[in-house]
Amino acid sequence: MFIYPRVRDLREDRDLTQKDIANMLNVQLTVYQRYERGERELPLWVAIKLSDFYKVTLDYLVGRD
Repeated sequence: MFIYPRVRDLREDRDLTQKDIANMLNVQLTVYQRYERGERELPLWVAIKLSDFYKVTLDYLVGRD
C-alpha cells in the first residue's frame, strides 16, 4: 500500500477539489482518488507534475523530508 498524505494535504491547503487536480493531471477522478487513498501507486510523471504544480520537492511530496 502506498500512502501519500501530503498529496491530499497540499490540495486541501489550497482549497482545491480532487476533480480540480484530476483535470490538471488529465486523469479520471477515480484514478486520482485512488492516489490520495493510497490504493494506487503514484506514477513518477504524476509526482513530478504535482511537485511542480505545488512548488515542492519530490521528497517532500512523498513524505521524505
